Amino acid sequence: MASTSSKYIVLFDGVCNLCNRTVQFILKRDKKKRFLFGSLQGKTGQEYLHKYHLPADQFHSFMLIEGNVLYTRSTAVLRLLKHLGRGWQLMYLFIYVPQSIRDGVYRLIATNRYKLFGKKEHCRVPAPGERERFLD
Repeated sequence: MASTSSKYIVLFDGVCNLCNRTVQFILKRDKKKRFLFGSLQGKTGQEYLHKYHLPADQFHSFMLIEGNVLYTRSTAVLRLLKHLGRGWQLMYLFIYVPQSIRDGVYRLIATNRYKLFGKKEHCRVPAPGERERFLD
């Protein structure tokens, strides 16, 4: 795993169209280039899953790593929006909704994401100008 102490690491399902659109959303708005990305299926994503004692074959959660702290599901999404700034941090107010409710909605979407948004055959390949933002 590369040294990424001053960055936020986003781990996502590399074949999920919704997840890939989310990565595009972040790339477009992250003017300070504080977010780095890795697919859960990739080498670095697998290393982080192992580090945090998570199953290496289940990709049902969007993950955000801040320093050495791992956030998953709705908390990861809300913390990401908080760090994205430019008005998106207002969405962080949803952190006050009980986590069981937030994660229930998250799980409903995550469980049906392939049906709703589709799935790719292979993980996303970053464009040349994005390459430095991806961990592998």
